[in-house]
Amino acid sequence: MNLLQAMRDPNLFAPWFRDEGTWAAWRAFLGALFGLPLSDTEAEVFRACTDRQTAPEAPYSEAWLICGRRAGKSFVLALIAVFLACFRDYRQHLAPGERATILVIATDRKQARTIFRYIRALLLDVPMLARMVEREAAEEFDLNNRVTIEVGTSSYRSVRGRTLAAALCDELAFWPTDDAAEPDYAILDALRPAMATVPGAMLLCASSPYARKGALYEAHRRHYGRDTAPALVWQAATRVMNPSVRQSVIDEAMERDPAWASAEYLAQFRRDVEAFITREAVQACMDLDIRERPASTGIRYFAFVDLGGGGADSSVLGIAHQEDTVAVLDVLREELAGVSPSLVVERFCETLKAYGVHQVTGDKYAGEWPRERFREKGVEYYISEKSKTEIYAAFLPILNTQTCRLINLPKLEAQLIALERRTTRGTGRDIIDHPQIKGAHDDVANAAAGAIVLISTAQRPLIITPEALAAARARPQRSRSMPTFGVPWRF
Repeated sequence: MNLLQAMRDPNLFAPWFRDEGTWAAWRAFLGALFGLPLSDTEAEVFRACTDRQTAPEAPYSEAWLICGRRAGKSFVLALIAVFLACFRDYRQHLAPGERATILVIATDRKQARTIFRYIRALLLDVPMLARMVEREAAEEFDLNNRVTIEVGTSSYRSVRGRTLAAALCDELAFWPTDDAAEPDYAILDALRPAMATVPGAMLLCASSPYARKGALYEAHRRHYGRDTAPALVWQAATRVMNPSVRQSVIDEAMERDPAWASAEYLAQFRRDVEAFITREAVQACMDLDIRERPASTGIRYFAFVDLGGGGADSSVLGIAHQEDTVAVLDVLREELAGVSPSLVVERFCETLKAYGVHQVTGDKYAGEWPRERFREKGVEYYISEKSKTEIYAAFLPILNTQTCRLINLPKLEAQLIALERRTTRGTGRDIIDHPQIKGAHDDVANAAAGAIVLISTAQRPLIITPEALAAARARPQRSRSMPTFGVPWRF
């Protein structure tokens, strides 16, 4: 039995698909994914959503589903997970005691619970499938055919150590960025070896689009519209996949914010958002064997602080110094959200004094309270003349010319690479910030960039070279009323 037949079987999944008209595009997608014959109508949908002319004759082992919000992606992932777990036999590919895993990866715990509830209903509400369930846990089902369906969150560390029969990735364009510099690539790199020993193992990545970067965009660039491509890329607007979504909702969203709505509902990659810093630029400036440089006497240090504004924001202190023409990052101190603000200031001041620093620069959003607390500890707090966007803009050429040295902290690398330049709605101005996705932060990146940019803008003593002095002495004397210009000072 194939999946399309199971969707029509009243003893299996038919109760969830009574309104066939609203599921027509999904049937076309599932037919193409599993290499099933397509009707003329389904073939037309296939061509429209893939920009391909030839319908597939065999199932795909890799597929990328780019759809708008409310299209039904999460439910379809749950449906595919249950079908692959219950209707395929992997036992001949398993070692004694080994289980095959159907792994569903969600953006966060909340979305994972939603998908898990879909899976639970598809299993337990069908008596034939409910009898296969041996054990139910908080995030997984063990079936009596040595298959486990597991729902987890996006961490490349948590996906290792399994034999995967399928990996179904939900909203990977919005996976949090603190766990790795490029979380989508890191997780996919961990998934593929785990699928290598199961013939016919499937990788399916489904997401609404975001910026023109990352694994989703790269798959679209490489495979969309190419009949001979090994991976299927399916791109469709919300109402193509789910006609029950009211057009008026989409029209109102397009009127409010066309760039956002085009991505959210029309499944178009955003052109107003672009990557700001490349991984190559960061790694070229990173000292891989140094996580922190100790304080040294005779060195003038500069400090920048990014104080958490509440919620999940960390407070981070960055300290740097100058070596010839190179700005050198020495230390980053991060205090996670939830730590008492008074304790944060106290700890930061201890670090500042260890480096002989008695003044620190930070943004104006923290208000007067931290300035008073720092002052009580003998440290002056100055408000930065530059906004965060201006700091990052000044930091980029320093990074690209390799006139700074960074320390090896994975979170620093991840946050710098995740920075985006985007155009604000209404004003049309560019801002540089962390991605507008849940769990994204740039506290560590801001503190590091702020400390380095401080050095580049700090006043330095005038150095009169012997050549400049000789040139000045060789000039003819002028009357006191005549000012002199052009003395070659070097700063």
